[in-house]
Amino acid sequence: MQSKHFEAIVVGAGAAGMFCAARAAQSDRRVLLIDHAETLGEKIRISGGGRCNFTNIHASPANFLSQNPHFCRSALARYTANDFVKLVSSHHIGFHEKTLGQLFCDESSQQIIDMLIDECKRGKVEFLHPASVASIEKPDRFRVNTSRGEFTSDALVIATGGLSIPATGATGFGYEIAKQFDIAVTPLRAGLVPLALDAPELERYGMLSGVAFETIAHAEPREPKAKKHVVNFREAALLTHRGLSGPSVLQISSYWNAGDAVVFDLLCGRDASEWLAELRARRPAVTSFAKALAEVVPQRLADAWAHAHAPEKPLADWNKTEIADVARELNAWRLKPSGTLGYKKAEVTLGGVDTRELSQQTMEAKRVPGLHFIGEVVDVTGWLGGYNFQWAWASAAACAESI
Repeated sequence: MQSKHFEAIVVGAGAAGMFCAARAAQSDRRVLLIDHAETLGEKIRISGGGRCNFTNIHASPANFLSQNPHFCRSALARYTANDFVKLVSSHHIGFHEKTLGQLFCDESSQQIIDMLIDECKRGKVEFLHPASVASIEKPDRFRVNTSRGEFTSDALVIATGGLSIPATGATGFGYEIAKQFDIAVTPLRAGLVPLALDAPELERYGMLSGVAFETIAHAEPREPKAKKHVVNFREAALLTHRGLSGPSVLQISSYWNAGDAVVFDLLCGRDASEWLAELRARRPAVTSFAKALAEVVPQRLADAWAHAHAPEKPLADWNKTEIADVARELNAWRLKPSGTLGYKKAEVTLGGVDTRELSQQTMEAKRVPGLHFIGEVVDVTGWLGGYNFQWAWASAAACAESI
């Protein structure tokens, strides 16, 4: 490198960092991209089962959680899922919609990593990796001290992600930098994460590990006032040897707090009282409730659930109270998780750099000119299904444009 000064330094070469560096450099800015990893884009590589759910065509502010829910509107409106799809198509990467607007690569998530690296090279981004950042200072311009030398810049972008999946090299570095510059960080916790059940529930349902079922699920808050904010997700749930997982559970985990219950509608919106009445009216008569329930959920779950919640006698012999009790449970099967499986199994980190400290147009810290935060390190967390990648692209684009 001929000079150690750059117009922008981006720390973190994940989805947001590489995209921001590429777009800024393609606008004739001299950009240095720093990462501590030998291999870039590890979270991208493992995402979507190795095929990278790179965006969602339905992405809107309603699909994101934040203490400041309107913050993401500007960036998402200015760089949309369609914009990223056009970029993917220009690199001749085949993709398909799986379900619910989720777009995946036909072949491999490595294609998205290669595309981002190619975009960086097109803009002549200078890469510095593996290199650890020892300190960051700002006497006048930014001074970044690394294991491979000192570099200065007019703008500094923190794109270091959150605490989720530490095996990929995730750290709390971005939060530490925010605190160094007196920028608030909202409370952090694991999101899009499996939930654990305690011993009594595991004893009852633990043998069902591997059983998946379609459901409508939500987290039921302890506080009555919070119930008006309940969000339902109709997707599959999965019983595991440790508790609950599957798309619906990962979705509601971002809304779940310690002490809350999770609620499953096993009939997916169908009125259970009406369904039971239809079963009782069948000819020939339905004698086994578990066998009837197996028409809507897997047999193993039907057997265990019937044993736990239904009278042990033919359906025709149930009284009105028993019918009402079973109907209520079918439409609202409540389980109370003991906790989450933590950052090791979480797909995202909830919370982050307080968006009230940032400009929604530029992602720049209001009180520290030139300092930007983008991607997962910011307190904007998307639903499962490509939304977090879309936030990475949108926040990176907003930042790059301002640089």
